[in-house]
Amino acid sequence: MSLSEDTLKKILNQIQTQAVTSQRSLQVVRAQIASKEKERKILQLTMRELSTVPQDGRMYRGVGKMFVQQPREEIDSTHATQEKALEEEITSLGKKAKYLEKQFEEANSQLKDIFHSQRREQ
Repeated sequence: MSLSEDTLKKILNQIQTQAVTSQRSLQVVRAQIASKEKERKILQLTMRELSTVPQDGRMYRGVGKMFVQQPREEIDSTHATQEKALEEEITSLGKKAKYLEKQFEEANSQLKDIFHSQRREQ
């Protein structure tokens, strides 16, 4: 079964557009993952450094141009919550990246199939 040239061009353009869009989105998601990994690493280093401070030491949190004293438990709780949120975001972005990779591979596979079928017909 042979497709008309115009129909074939439209299909190829659509598939190619999908492949390019998937690839660009995948690059963006990978950059976001790298950024979140960096944030998580900084947070973990901060938590490790704070663990060396004596329990009775004063703790301050930066708020704009000033610092506010807070109980250690509150600061530790905030850091733990932030770390959990970052983990969830990284996991979510990882799933999105896998989906986009699959979508890109499928588009490339479709392009290859079309080219191979057109070569056989000629």
